[in-house]
Amino acid sequence: MEQRHLGRTGLRVSRIGLGTLTWGRDTDEHDAADQLKAFWDAGGTLVDTADVYGGGEAEYLLGRLVGSLIPREDLVIATKAGNVPDPYRRVNGSRGHLLAALDASLERLGTDYVDLWQVHAFDPATPLEETLQAVDLAVSSGRVRYAGVSDFCGWQLAKAATWQLAAPGVRTRLASTQMEYSLLQRGIEREVLPAALDLGIGLLPSSPLGRGVLTGKYRQGTPSDSRGASERLAPFVEPYLDDAAARVVDAVATAADGLATSPLQVALAWVRDRPGVAAPILGARNAGQLTEALSVEALSLPYEICQALDDVSAPVHRYPDQDWSTL
Repeated sequence: MEQRHLGRTGLRVSRIGLGTLTWGRDTDEHDAADQLKAFWDAGGTLVDTADVYGGGEAEYLLGRLVGSLIPREDLVIATKAGNVPDPYRRVNGSRGHLLAALDASLERLGTDYVDLWQVHAFDPATPLEETLQAVDLAVSSGRVRYAGVSDFCGWQLAKAATWQLAAPGVRTRLASTQMEYSLLQRGIEREVLPAALDLGIGLLPSSPLGRGVLTGKYRQGTPSDSRGASERLAPFVEPYLDDAAARVVDAVATAADGLATSPLQVALAWVRDRPGVAAPILGARNAGQLTEALSVEALSLPYEICQALDDVSAPVHRYPDQDWSTL
């Protein structure tokens, strides 16, 4: 698998990342091991997790597999901290919480460092410089090699990145931002992606298959074994089952028929090759599904198909993105 630099840093990652959101909850150790082995065999290196995935079980499960199944040095392990299971405070970006969470993550992962540590969400109740100071302390202590953020809107990302760039050599440059991005969710193109491109920050798209809808499996209804049929995950999928999304899914299916490939591969290739994208983070139910997705490595979409998909999925961005005199 091709390797890409993560933003304007020296860190190289595989251009598809393996997500572990369901590990330890819906994905047991056997299936997780099969996925990790298939990913590594395909040349994948970037494995993304978080301290809240499965209540910590995803990190614990990954830690059990690293070393025994895959050499630690062959993987780029990314984790996150900052989201908390507290109904009164869903985000905690304080220095004390973040550094304690990092120590707990390292223990579960069974390693003395993570390659990429991401602040999971913006905390409006904590001064941003305090959050970023925790990032600097984590890197200077050797527990973290590179740092990024997740789910920061455009101004939050720009403010954080600029603060870090203001004192080079003292503060840690942000390497990445992780955001949802797909043919069904292009909202980041308004401000987040332009900021990331300007500041040299690599984008790690989550839900690159539109929460599974872009695979086309919901075109004839909701399969009984799908996320859309799950009581817990149905609300996650439902927003992408409207008529506007259906038109995009139909266009993806048409493109797939013309290229003799699958809708999954067309949708994944589109987001993988967008400007600023380092590596889409892909989750899978099993190794077979993951292997099918990883075969996208050989696919490059023709310009005409990219343009057609761009047109059918184009978000409406007017003022202030367009010249005001044309409105």
